[in-house]
Amino acid sequence: MTSVAVAVNGGEGVGGRGSRRAVKWAVENLLPQTQRFILVHVIPAITFIPTPSGDRIPIEELDENVVALYVLEVKVKFEEIFIPFKKLCKAQKVETVVLMDDNPASAILNYVSQSGINSLVLGSWSPNCIIRKLKGPGVPTTVLNGSPEMCNVHVVSKRKIITKSTYSSFISEASSRNRMSHERDHKKSSSSINNLVSEPEIYSPYVESKVQKSFGESSLSHRSVKGSEASMKTESSYVQAEIEQLRLELQNTISLYKRACEELVHTQSQVELLSSDIVEEAGRVNAALEREEALRKIAAEEKAKYLQAKTELEEAKELLANEAYERQMAELRANKESSEKQRIVDALFMSDRRYKKYTQDEIELATNFFSQSNVIGEGGYGKVYKCILDHTPVAVKALRSDAVTKKEEFLREVEVLSQLHHPHLVLLLGACPESGCLVYEYLENGSLEEHIFHRNEKSPLPWFVRFRVVFEVACALAFLHNSKPEPVVHRDLKPGNILLDRNYVSKIGDVGLAKLITDIVPDNITEYKDSIIAGTLCYMDPEYMRTGTIRPKSDLYAFGIIILQLLTAHQPNGLASIVENAFRKGCFEDILDTSVADWPLAETEELAKIALQCSQLRCRDRPDLDTEVLPVLRRLADSAATRGKVERANTHAPSHYFCPILQVRTHAL
Repeated sequence: MTSVAVAVNGGEGVGGRGSRRAVKWAVENLLPQTQRFILVHVIPAITFIPTPSGDRIPIEELDENVVALYVLEVKVKFEEIFIPFKKLCKAQKVETVVLMDDNPASAILNYVSQSGINSLVLGSWSPNCIIRKLKGPGVPTTVLNGSPEMCNVHVVSKRKIITKSTYSSFISEASSRNRMSHERDHKKSSSSINNLVSEPEIYSPYVESKVQKSFGESSLSHRSVKGSEASMKTESSYVQAEIEQLRLELQNTISLYKRACEELVHTQSQVELLSSDIVEEAGRVNAALEREEALRKIAAEEKAKYLQAKTELEEAKELLANEAYERQMAELRANKESSEKQRIVDALFMSDRRYKKYTQDEIELATNFFSQSNVIGEGGYGKVYKCILDHTPVAVKALRSDAVTKKEEFLREVEVLSQLHHPHLVLLLGACPESGCLVYEYLENGSLEEHIFHRNEKSPLPWFVRFRVVFEVACALAFLHNSKPEPVVHRDLKPGNILLDRNYVSKIGDVGLAKLITDIVPDNITEYKDSIIAGTLCYMDPEYMRTGTIRPKSDLYAFGIIILQLLTAHQPNGLASIVENAFRKGCFEDILDTSVADWPLAETEELAKIALQCSQLRCRDRPDLDTEVLPVLRRLADSAATRGKVERANTHAPSHYFCPILQVRTHAL
């Protein structure tokens, strides 16, 4: 694989221009034939690492990983030098290498030898004669002298290209000629050669002719002495030109010297100022030393306090470990007591004879092992199955296998329903504590919600049936709120929990969230409690949601929303505001359920106003159920029953609605 390396120098000075010239020449002449094109830059070796305070730390005192990380950061920073040179490479793939050495020539030669570089290209610039004498041979000269045989070296100056082969030939020819020339000519020739190679940019035409003459003398040694004398005269003229150049450079050096003297005087004045600053700084250092001594004493005192605190901490840890052990033992005892208490509760629960207990096998057999085809409903508690138990259609509510936290709700519902019996409350027939199942009477006509929104092919209810359902639900709520010894609040009253039997008699079910109130808070007092809010969002009492305090009037809010749904068949969200706006605009009749064509407008408006009073945001603004709501609802229900009988009497059923036994006409609601 052919490899070409180009040594470059950054900056906008002459060194940078020489590097750009070298890269451009290498791109034009060597890049098309090479597989690897490498840009090489040498930076001084890192011996110190600076700190944020301005100090410098020798790398010998630092960890190797820290030094390696800093070296990597420096190399990454110097990668910016290659950016202008990469642009000259015309989007070709270029590698970059940053070397670290105080001797650039040595670093380049080592890299060439280790990496197997085939061609090395360097730029060149031309300093004055004095600088050349002070610095000695430049990097190009050193590289030409020390490069390996396998590597071709190209030194690109402003006018010429010096290669390793031409440089070697020139050296050998010049040495052969110098052995035949005078010692003075030998020195002059050597000086000319060094100037040519070390700084190729001054390789002018007269030097070129001089080199050609040297080659001519070597190849034609039989020339006469006369030709040699002519060559010496030509060289003498060249020396005169060199002397003139030195004179001009000397003048420049003198002017630089005068300027340096002026700067020296200025620097001396600054040194005097700095001396006074040093005296002041010495005073501050002494003060700092005194403060340091005082701080040492304070540190010794703090150390003693630390040791004392450490001892106290060990003692505290020991006490904490003892307390943790005691707490763990107390928790074990508490768990044991809780398990024993639960065992006793379960035993009492199993021995409760207020309802019939079914075994798990009986429930599974009746529900066909909880077959999906028997599911008639589902809620947060679990699924509801229709089946036959004791030759009676029943509804079995089964606790989900993953609803372990619902066991408390299951126990509460059994406890409440086993004590409450009312014509408008769903009757609890039995339970299976083993599998967490409740057995209810089966109500054929589904939920009130299905009839309001015509779901599951349920027909809309006549207006007089709706009035009766409202009164029946109010009676059931009054019974719950007046229970002894403690009132019961349903907390989850909604159309989905109001069921209808075959005669469209309504019954309240799903009392799993019902709560026995042991300490009733008066309606005119706002009390905040830290309790878990339960219920369905749109039917929950706003004051209960805000304060956590449950009252019997909390059910009254949901009852008012249900009445408005029975009248309008709307969703509960913002329903109270919709009805109020309709009353305000005089268009209440427009929002009534259109599935009922013969609404009695006066009675319907009266019922809607009662519902709005029940759905007030504050409990204190809601009417009393027993004294204010029930009398009005009883009157409206009686009126609806009377008018309903008249309407049914005026309805003639077809022949197939006649009872085949009694031969009387039957009516279906």
